[in-house]
Amino acid sequence: MEPAAYKISVAVPAEYKDELMDAVNDSMQQIYPGYDRTFSITMTTGTWRPLEGSDPHTGRIGEISVEEELRIDFAVKADDLKNVIRAIRKVHPYEEPAIDIMPRLLWKDVIGL
Repeated sequence: MEPAAYKISVAVPAEYKDELMDAVNDSMQQIYPGYDRTFSITMTTGTWRPLEGSDPHTGRIGEISVEEELRIDFAVKADDLKNVIRAIRKVHPYEEPAIDIMPRLLWKDVIGL
């Protein structure tokens, strides 16, 4: 059985948060009736080392980068998953953004609403 919804989690530089949230919001039907632009934002620290052949937004080839980022979490209906991932890829500044996609139970489905 295919999940009805997914939780998405993506880290982004703080200056891109509104552009990313607007793009995601515009690419999906709302999962919570009567509300849109429903996101959770937390501060996080990301680390990576760009390898030869990469084109990093931040950092230098061969050097470890440690940067403050925002982690943005939200829920999306399964029917909108591809559109949302495409929207993230379009506005995200990183060559290889880490986008976590997790199956999710909707609380209304659990109690039969």
